Amino acid sequence: MARISFGRALVRGALVAMAALSLLPGRGAAQDITVVNPADSVATADSVPRMSRADSNAMQRPMANTTAGEFTPAKGFQLFTSPKASLNISVYGLFRWIDQTPGEQTFTDHLGRTRDVNTMNALYWQRTMVWFTGFFWKPELRYNITLWSLGATQQTLVFGNLQYRVGPALTVGVGMAPNLSVRSMQGSWPFWAGSDRQMTEEFMRVGFSSGIFVTGQPLKRFWYTAGLNTNLSQLGVTAANDGRGMAYSTSVQWMPTTGEFGPRGGFGDLEYHDKLATRFGASWAYAPDEYRAAPLTQPNPNETQLKFSDGVLAFETGALAPLVTIEYLAYNEFAIDAGLKYQGWSFQSEYYQRRLSDFVADGPLPLSSVTDRGLQVQLGYMVVPQHVMVYATGGYVWDQFQRHPNEISPGISWYPTGTRSWRLNLHMIDVYKTPAGSTFGYYASGQTGWTYSLGTDFLF
Repeated sequence: MARISFGRALVRGALVAMAALSLLPGRGAAQDITVVNPADSVATADSVPRMSRADSNAMQRPMANTTAGEFTPAKGFQLFTSPKASLNISVYGLFRWIDQTPGEQTFTDHLGRTRDVNTMNALYWQRTMVWFTGFFWKPELRYNITLWSLGATQQTLVFGNLQYRVGPALTVGVGMAPNLSVRSMQGSWPFWAGSDRQMTEEFMRVGFSSGIFVTGQPLKRFWYTAGLNTNLSQLGVTAANDGRGMAYSTSVQWMPTTGEFGPRGGFGDLEYHDKLATRFGASWAYAPDEYRAAPLTQPNPNETQLKFSDGVLAFETGALAPLVTIEYLAYNEFAIDAGLKYQGWSFQSEYYQRRLSDFVADGPLPLSSVTDRGLQVQLGYMVVPQHVMVYATGGYVWDQFQRHPNEISPGISWYPTGTRSWRLNLHMIDVYKTPAGSTFGYYASGQTGWTYSLGTDFLF
């Protein structure tokens, strides 16, 4: 099916502009010092990169607490410190306008049924996060209490995790933690191109839930994390309606050239790497008995993380066959990622393969498994060093239902203070049959058209 050409032309123009700007003279190398910009509420004195051409110790380790994903605080404000305990408070906030167009539209699912697309045009104080962190008894014993609130869904929740650092090769933690299905679940938020995930990773990934995890750096410039979680996503699932199955995940990353990938391993090269920074990784997540978290008499499940490529909830009654409900399934997903940063340029890519199988249902199903594959690629350039980044994202899903969801997403971010602590972002998405959708992200399930987002967020 032919797509509207305006979005493609806009992105091509942005990429041409980025290429032309890359030919302009670059700025000089950053001085080899560790003085923190007073406006930078993210970096600390021991985390500022020494970006000399000699690569003198340029951030030889990633930002701390990357196992916590979205629950990773910034530098914050130190409220109390003693030999036996400490307390720090850190805050994130996002205000955003979002318009999903066209406002009135429908889509046809893979069984030929017409469904409404629930688009949104709204202004919201979208997200608030407050972290209370510190140590007690010993500096190696760390706690993190997180308050998380979403304006669009009127949800406010409180989570926590506790970690003990045995040594560089091993930290053991318990509490709320990510299922390690994709790279963006592992600490890079909110340093993304826009303020939320893009279509392909949002469709493929799973969420956060309570569990046990281990992480560490056993080799130079190589890190690992492994986790055991109570399910694929705890959002909307209580102990009373959860099943007995568990979720398993692991991830590795290797940074061979500089041993770092910027603050939190996020997108963009505000730090201006004089030496090529590279990162390669792989992630795997598996849940053999994921439960719909609702009785079969309830058509809409409480487990709403998993969707098929037509945007229909996997556990919804009629998802694969009329009047038939899947009660349990197996989730198996694998992803590999690669990225680089150099002199203001930033590139990230990730390939995904997800298989849903072993369906347990209350009636016959036409399929025994559903396999989808996807690719996401992002390219950005600091057109004004430390202040303005232009970028573009492309995503595609090779799905079993042959709907071929895809997107192209240009955008621009302005960092007024020259740091990552405060950003203004214009983000646009030309999407076709998106399988991803939620009331707190960029997408409405089944949408074809443009989405526009203008927002500002801060982290300190």
